[in-house]
Amino acid sequence: MNQIMKMAFRDLGRNRRRTFFSALAVGIGLALLILMASVIEGEMGGAIESAIHLQSGHIQIRSATYNENKSSLKWDDLVENPDQIASQIAALPPVSVATPRLFASGFLSAGKDSAGVKIVGIDPASEANAPYRDGMISGSFLTQDDREGILLGKPAAERLKLKVGDQVGLSVNTSNGSVDEQTFIVRGIYTTNTWGYDSVTVFLPLAKAQAITQAENHASTIFVLLKNTADTQMVIDALKTSNLKVLTWKDLNALIVDWEAMANSYIGILYMIILAITASVIINTLIMSVYERTREIGILSAIGMRGGGILALFLAESSLLAIGGAMLGLVIGILSTLYFNRFGFYIGNMGLTGILVTDTIYAKLTMNNVVNLTIMTFVVTLLAGLYPAVMASRMEPVAALRAEK
Repeated sequence: MNQIMKMAFRDLGRNRRRTFFSALAVGIGLALLILMASVIEGEMGGAIESAIHLQSGHIQIRSATYNENKSSLKWDDLVENPDQIASQIAALPPVSVATPRLFASGFLSAGKDSAGVKIVGIDPASEANAPYRDGMISGSFLTQDDREGILLGKPAAERLKLKVGDQVGLSVNTSNGSVDEQTFIVRGIYTTNTWGYDSVTVFLPLAKAQAITQAENHASTIFVLLKNTADTQMVIDALKTSNLKVLTWKDLNALIVDWEAMANSYIGILYMIILAITASVIINTLIMSVYERTREIGILSAIGMRGGGILALFLAESSLLAIGGAMLGLVIGILSTLYFNRFGFYIGNMGLTGILVTDTIYAKLTMNNVVNLTIMTFVVTLLAGLYPAVMASRMEPVAALRAEK
């Protein structure tokens, strides 16, 4: 076997330029696979993390009759005494924070401009509001006793030409089916770098949201964040109740989960295309090598090397190309992924509201992806060398010796 590897290494060294570019093709293919897998991992992971921390939480507790699509404000559809329930949930060891939130729909109006918005009543002191508090770009965050302040997302503020301190009209649907309209002062403008969310979501202190919607001591949901996502089922088991519905982040983000499955199927097709191109380069390289070395193959056969040995020789060459290409691919792929992990891909405003995609996607490198894709590329390269190797092993010695140089 050592002799076979030495001969394979020598044969590849005869045409170093071709060997280098063949290994480079394998390396670029592997690097593309690693980068694509990392981008998808980062995109889907980022979308899920954004959805969890911005709108769904790990768990939500609602009334069994609550209709999310209608943002129902009927008392029968809301959670009564939400502060008490949230305190009980927050006492569970796996829970990081539990806070009531009230959802309502309405319209913002400023001069001749108006926009439909989703109103979220929050407890301003809750740690669950960290994404908005950390994302403040002007003004100040809401306080619990603020009865005139409202928090707007950057896209909404830009569309309505509003700045901190400006007055804005807010029309809100109430629990009895009527519409209440009041004037608010823009206390602050925030961004989560998620255009679809920031453009439609405005915040009021929970007490004010309950007052304007006439929901009184009710909330749409108890928003729960856990210390570890893996503890979701454990907490659900502890929260089972007959009159309230407990939903997980998977239930609340079914669209993202389905989108991830669809994205993985499409990325699998791209993987096959890249690997097919890589395999074609290896096949072409080794077939050219077979034709150039026809007389040599005949001599090896004449001095006693059997077909199996010739087959092993060309497979050894393809394995060396695979090893060299994999090393190049790992270097290129990991470096490029680390770059985009730090600086990301800026994609700007995607105009999506159902899926929370940030304006910058960061690649996320995982050891599982690196190992699996490296093994896949190595195996495909070896298989690509199988046809030229079989072709060389089946040559008749006499015919090979008579071939022109």
